[in-house]
Amino acid sequence: MIPFDLKDLLATSGLSPLRLSDRTLLPIVQGGMGIGVSGHRLAGSVAAQGGVGTLSSVDLRRSHPDLMERTRGLGFGQAAKDAINLANLEALSREVVLARKLAGDFGLVAMNVMRAVSDYAAQVGRALEAGIDAIVVGAGLPLDLPDLAADYRKVLLIPILSDARGVQLVLRKWERKKRVPDAVVIEHPGMAGGHLGAAKVADVHDPRFNFEHVIPETREVLRAAGIENTPIIAAGGIRSIDDIRRVQALGASGVQLGTPFAVTEECDADPGFKKVLAEAREEDKVEFTSVAGLPARAVNTPWLKAYLKAEPRLQAVAHEKARCTKAFDCLAQCGLRDGKVGWGQFCIDQQLASALHGDLKGGLFFSGRGALPFGDQIRSVRELMIRLLGGDAPVRA
Repeated sequence: MIPFDLKDLLATSGLSPLRLSDRTLLPIVQGGMGIGVSGHRLAGSVAAQGGVGTLSSVDLRRSHPDLMERTRGLGFGQAAKDAINLANLEALSREVVLARKLAGDFGLVAMNVMRAVSDYAAQVGRALEAGIDAIVVGAGLPLDLPDLAADYRKVLLIPILSDARGVQLVLRKWERKKRVPDAVVIEHPGMAGGHLGAAKVADVHDPRFNFEHVIPETREVLRAAGIENTPIIAAGGIRSIDDIRRVQALGASGVQLGTPFAVTEECDADPGFKKVLAEAREEDKVEFTSVAGLPARAVNTPWLKAYLKAEPRLQAVAHEKARCTKAFDCLAQCGLRDGKVGWGQFCIDQQLASALHGDLKGGLFFSGRGALPFGDQIRSVRELMIRLLGGDAPVRA
């Protein structure tokens, strides 16, 4: 459902609604942002306005002081990893319940799970058990997602991909499991923030990823598979109603935004985090290879500048370690732990956790490209939704 006033605004905007299964929604999806950036306050608030609010499953215990206390000082090794994973699953359940309570009868609440995390299957399973409406998976091909959700036929399954070839591969694998995607997110690696869907940094601006190519190509792949009405959700660099109109004209059903929601009042991160993103200029953003081996885009903070300066030296001495030497062994493959030369040599969990609290000296602040809808102002989710629908939500003096 959509609140009546926003339904009226949608009707006058010239935009088409997003239809997912039996739900009619605003064509606006809030992207999943970890660690703790898109928790229950943000996801529930977006859903309450009739959009898709998305929780990020990664290390959610950080939003719950009692779970952080329970997992403090555990040391390293399998026992510590197991205890932290259990705490994160408990936090995940709490976050789903809290987000759904905020949403009421409106919108849809999704869970974003990175395929690259080691506890991927357990996080998907717990989100399903907790009553999530949709599972969204990126940072890897979710070829096994239909198996994990076999007992939850009403939960929507949505992969994040960057080109039609990836969509075709997922369709081919899923069809054997008698399941097809309920929607597909097409994320432009040259525009999005966080981990990017390209093989290497040099590829992120390849014209083959442009929406003008990928959306029609993906629509044709879906048509050939007999599911031409499957919604396509365009992600990366979406900042205005004109952007939404443009991708809908190309064949998309809706859009996904991350950074504009990260600077809302309801975002679960600390005010210092929001201030860094809101004030970052385009020239302050940099592309680099992350610890997961994927290209990434972030604000070039003092920590990131220092890391990139030291990266050649760190990669030259990279070596496999017997175990993770940080507080949370989170990734199935990790440049730092596994000594992968050419991959990032840092702990992404610790750097993202520092960013969550606005720490410029230790934080990694992912950010997409494009000017924010309200400049450097921190505004409410509702005001952002109104602005994206073409309504009157002026920049404040």
